Amino acid sequence: MLDPTVLIFLTSGLFLGWSLGANDAANVFGTAVGSRMVRFTTAALICGVFVVLGAFFSGTGAALTLGKLGSVNALGGSFMAALAAGLTVLWMTKLGLPVSTSQAIIGSIIGWNLFSDSYTDISSLLKILSTWIICPLLSAVIAALLFTLAKIFVRKIGVGLIRMDGYTRLALILAGAFGAYSLGANNIANVMGVFVPVAPFPDLQFGQDFSVSSAQQLFLVGGLAIAVGVFTYSKRVMMTVGSELMTLTPLAAWVAVMSHSIVLFLFASERLEQLLANMSLPTIPLVPVSSSQAVVGAVIGIGMLQGGREIQWPRIYGIVRGWAITPMISCLLCFIGLYFLQNVFQQEVQRESHYLLSTRVLEKFQKEGIETTGLNQLSDSTFSSSAELVSAVSSIVPLSSQQGLKVVEFSLQNSLLITQEKIASMDKKGLSSIQLDALNQLQGQTFNFPWQLGDSLAEISSEWEVRGGGVKNKLHDRKIKQKLAYLYRNF
Repeated sequence: MLDPTVLIFLTSGLFLGWSLGANDAANVFGTAVGSRMVRFTTAALICGVFVVLGAFFSGTGAALTLGKLGSVNALGGSFMAALAAGLTVLWMTKLGLPVSTSQAIIGSIIGWNLFSDSYTDISSLLKILSTWIICPLLSAVIAALLFTLAKIFVRKIGVGLIRMDGYTRLALILAGAFGAYSLGANNIANVMGVFVPVAPFPDLQFGQDFSVSSAQQLFLVGGLAIAVGVFTYSKRVMMTVGSELMTLTPLAAWVAVMSHSIVLFLFASERLEQLLANMSLPTIPLVPVSSSQAVVGAVIGIGMLQGGREIQWPRIYGIVRGWAITPMISCLLCFIGLYFLQNVFQQEVQRESHYLLSTRVLEKFQKEGIETTGLNQLSDSTFSSSAELVSAVSSIVPLSSQQGLKVVEFSLQNSLLITQEKIASMDKKGLSSIQLDALNQLQGQTFNFPWQLGDSLAEISSEWEVRGGGVKNKLHDRKIKQKLAYLYRNF
């Protein structure tokens, strides 16, 4: 049975989910509701159902990138990160501004990193920040192209106004359902991503063929919270997106919803990434992008195609200002909240971690291509924070951002004991018979560093190898690392 304190801490994630539903649902159905083509109750019902489906079935991919940016390792820290982001989004929602929960949660994670003296992966941060520019631009381009093609199509088919009105309403509902699914798949990482490393729920097994992982349970609960937010508090922001940026025709409303939905789907779909990789094409990074930026970009794209005269630029500037201050407010709230939670309420906001630069760790660095010349002077040194560790290593040898992540990963001490009882109790559905056989061969062994378990499994079976290099290998390696992360939690 779950500790009641776990449920209390999870309430901030539910609150953030509610805030996301209250704010970001406007991006899915705001143009449809604002153009009076779809009633609010209909939009809220469809959005609520499909956002839960997207979160549960496709929410894993984007959540992994947030984990690289900062891995909050205690429930108290996850609670405050989600609460700070939720309060920030709620404040912006009250102002009627469609802000980004992506920006809010990233600000919170940076706040936790600063408070806990944890290493921030700059490359992951820059990747996410770049999407804040790429996302609205891409959405604007897609919207302009779709709007042009849609107008040509409508002229050619020559459908009457009444029938066209019915077709447009149906198209808006279908596009909204797709958009809600994409919103759940991409933005559930913002709601529950900070809780994934602490994984408070045990995996559930239903018969032989169906299991629900701890992360999927988190995503399901978060999706339900988003749905509640849609029903209870999203109407005001829907009207801002749907009618206050510029007056949209029903056709333009459909284009805005569709463009927004496509952009979110592109940055959330693991299957699309796999398809592009199999075709030897560049893949799109799986990151939680801003649905607010996507829909505003789409509206601007349509407006610019028509000359830009109808766009309410002062309202656009106000929204952009909200985007700029959202991560800063969330970061500050999280930092201050963590201080009070730890020092006033005596709650654990970060687990004590130890990083050891042993001889074996330095050998691992060398195998992974990290320069070790001069690091012998740090041999057997112990560090209490990842930022302190990376600072010490980088003062001797140059480190890229990705190498900094590897230094943290390989130096973290976390003893793992492989026992028959733990193997018997774990969910084996994701493991092949060969992978499971390799794990059974390690019964009774203890590993001081998690990566040693991965290396030992790879020595027994090539099915556990992390190959490295190339897009296709990246997808293979991600699946292996997900399986290894599950083993680390289990043992």
